[in-house]
Amino acid sequence: MELTQKVALVTGASRGIGAAVALLLAEDGADVVINYRSKGPRAEEVATQVRALGRSALLAQADITHAEERDAMAQSVRAHFGHLDLLFLNASGGMEKDKDADYAMQLNRDSQLATLDALLPLMPPGSRVVFVTSHWAHFYGTHPVVPAYEAVAASKKAGEEGLRRRIPELEARGIRLTIVSGDGIEGTITVRLLERLQKGTLDSSRDLPTVAEFAKAIVASATDDSLESGHIAFIGSIEP
Repeated sequence: MELTQKVALVTGASRGIGAAVALLLAEDGADVVINYRSKGPRAEEVATQVRALGRSALLAQADITHAEERDAMAQSVRAHFGHLDLLFLNASGGMEKDKDADYAMQLNRDSQLATLDALLPLMPPGSRVVFVTSHWAHFYGTHPVVPAYEAVAASKKAGEEGLRRRIPELEARGIRLTIVSGDGIEGTITVRLLERLQKGTLDSSRDLPTVAEFAKAIVASATDDSLESGHIAFIGSIEP
């Protein structure tokens, strides 16, 4: 897919992997909708960088676990661009201490599907959906996972399975779904938090993908026309 004149929305784009994806998309010619929950100044910094690359940037503050905020985001995209070509489901969580016990499932399964539903009416044939996950989640149930991450792994696995069940519907609309799964990504909040909670979570000799490498693979999965719907790209070691 050629990204010039395309519109992409990245959830969780105010920092880390989401921000890196947003900037790569802009470098390749796409206009970008920068979704964020609460990090407004960081999101504005990403938007400024997108605009410096000559592309349009739309800030879309929305907690995707809230239906009214998802709908408002979709309405904003419709009003600003009229359509959406690429949807990157990157936002995730579930290790927060101040959330309900079922928050991980709400965010990583229910809200992923609901965000797709909110934006699907804006997506023409030829559009792409990319779900970003981790090896711990993709292989949940067959590979070991540290206790601190188990709720996240189980819920992201459920989210992936829920999206896969939507493939026939998406294909009927001419829309492709791809999935990108990463080993622990060097320097990310998740890896730092897991290491703090349980030393040795990741083998120190392991060559972890960087944020830049993972972001590049995410964008490639959306733009490679040879990939079939349902394709999963593995980044980094898949050894348990």
